[in-house]
Amino acid sequence: MTISPPASPSGSAAHSGKPPAPRSLGAKADKDTVRRSNLSLVLRAVHDTGESTRAQVAARVGLTRAAVSSLVEQLLEGGFLAEYGKTFSGQAGRPGTVLKVARTGVAGLGVEINVDYLAVCVVDLAGTDRVRLTEHLDNRTRRPSDVLCRVAELALRAIDSATAQELRPVGVQLALPGLISEGTVRHAPNLGWNDITVVSRFHRILAVERRPLPPLPVSADNEANLAALAELWFGDPQETPRSFLYLSGEVGVGGALVLGGELLRGAHGFAGEIGHVVAQADGPPCRCGARGCLEQYAGQRALLRNAGLDEDAGVPGVVELERRAVDEDGPALTALYTAGEKLGLVLSGAVNLIDPEAVVLGGAYRGLAEWLVPAADQVLSERVVSGLWRVGSGRVRAASLCTDAARGAAAQAVQAVLNDPLAYA
Repeated sequence: MTISPPASPSGSAAHSGKPPAPRSLGAKADKDTVRRSNLSLVLRAVHDTGESTRAQVAARVGLTRAAVSSLVEQLLEGGFLAEYGKTFSGQAGRPGTVLKVARTGVAGLGVEINVDYLAVCVVDLAGTDRVRLTEHLDNRTRRPSDVLCRVAELALRAIDSATAQELRPVGVQLALPGLISEGTVRHAPNLGWNDITVVSRFHRILAVERRPLPPLPVSADNEANLAALAELWFGDPQETPRSFLYLSGEVGVGGALVLGGELLRGAHGFAGEIGHVVAQADGPPCRCGARGCLEQYAGQRALLRNAGLDEDAGVPGVVELERRAVDEDGPALTALYTAGEKLGLVLSGAVNLIDPEAVVLGGAYRGLAEWLVPAADQVLSERVVSGLWRVGSGRVRAASLCTDAARGAAAQAVQAVLNDPLAYA
C-alpha cells in the first residue's frame, strides 16, 4: 500500500507530555483523515488493553464491527497488530481471534545523557524493554560533541541489537538534565552545557553513521519529564495516580509535575526545576549561580559527602550508601535524614501550591526512599495545610522499578506511531 512519510527527520523538543491527540476530525475532514484517525483509535484500543478481539475493540471505540474488521486488517498488514489464536467468551457465537500489538516492527529509541552515565533503551510497540545499554562515566569533564558521539555509538549498537530482533526504531528521543527548548539545551548547570543544539548535532551524527539508510527523527526533552511519563505510562495502575509530583534524584535534583494525566510544562517549557528551589537562603553556592538550592542538601553529591563517602563516586557510591543505611551506619542515616528534611521542606511548598495526589521519588531516591520518606513525611505533616499528608500516609513513595528517563524517552518516540500508524507502516 502507499504510505505517507513520517514527519521531519530532525524534529524539535516535544511540548506535550500527553501522547499526541489523533488528527482533528473537524467538518472539513476527508475520508483519508477519518481513516487515519480510526486506525489510531483501534491500535490504541488494543495497545491499552493488552489484548482484545475485534468485537471488544468495536464495543470500546464505538465503531461497527465491520469497520473495525477493515481497520484491523490494515493494521495487521502494516505489521502493527498480530493474531494469537481464538478466545471463547462463554456466549453463543463463533470464538473471537485475539489481537495484540506486534512484537516485531516499529520501535522507539530512548537516549539519556546524564552527569555520570549514558543510557540507551529500545522499546517495542507494547512498551516492553527489548534493548538496554548503560555506560558509567563522568560527562562533566568532556566536550558536548564528544559526549554526543559516544552516546551515538551506544545508540547504533542498540539499533543493531533491535534489528536482530526484527525491530525497526522509527524515532529517537534524547533525555537530558536541565532546561530544554526547541532541541537545544539552554542551561544544564551540572553538565556545564549552555545553548548546545543537541537535536541537530545528534541527528547529523546518526545520519552520517547510518548512511545510506534514511535519517531517524530526533527530539529532546528534560530527563525528569520523561521519567515522570514512564511512571505514568508503565507504573502500577493501582498505585500511580493521575496527578503527582515526580522527583529525580541524580547528581542534580530534577522534578516534573503530572496533573490529570498530562505533563505540566509551564509557559516556556521549563517547569519542574525543583532542585533549584531555595531550601536555605544563606546556604552553599549552587552551580546554577544561586545559594542554598535543594540539590546542595539532597543531591547525590551532598548525600555521599555528608555520609562520609566520595561525593564523586556516582552510582557505586549510592549503592554503598544504601548498604550502609541497611547496616544502620550512623553517618549514612544522618545524611539521609537531613536530606529527607530538606526534601520535605521544599515539597511542602509545592504541595500547598499545586495539591498533587502523591510525590514519587525516582532516580537514586528510589533505592533510598526507605530512609528519606520518614523525615520528609514529618515535615510535610507539619507544613501542608490540607492535613492530608500525615506521617505514614503513603503519599510520598518510591517510583516503580520500570521508571527511568531512557524508557520514557523511547516510549515517547512510540507515541507518534500510535497517533498515526499509517505514516510508519
